[in-house]
Amino acid sequence: MEDKRKLLETFDNEYQDRDYFIEHIAPEFTSVCPKTGQPDFATITLEYIPDKLCIELKSYKIYLNSFRNDGIFYESVTNRILDDLVSVCKPRYMKIVAEFNTRGGIDSVIEVVYEKEEDISSLN
Repeated sequence: MEDKRKLLETFDNEYQDRDYFIEHIAPEFTSVCPKTGQPDFATITLEYIPDKLCIELKSYKIYLNSFRNDGIFYESVTNRILDDLVSVCKPRYMKIVAEFNTRGGIDSVIEVVYEKEEDISSLN
């Protein structure tokens, strides 16, 4: 798959001295089941504590929309979104919850979390 990280833009966090939560809810996420070719629909909730950078919303929307025709499993797309966002904005904390619509009588919710490791060298 192509490198979608280049679609993501950031801006400076003006309140780096404070921990605060940002939550974005995208109720119209779509991708494609790699087994059946059928569309998958989900609500993606992004929650994070920024460090130096915040995710710019228009670029985030374009990024999520870029999965529309990709054949990718629920677990893979959820982890990929987390990995891409963490690599671009380097937050203190980030959680992605992907709530996929019922298919075949089964509901699926995938949740992944990133927590910035404390810099051990600063403790000495």
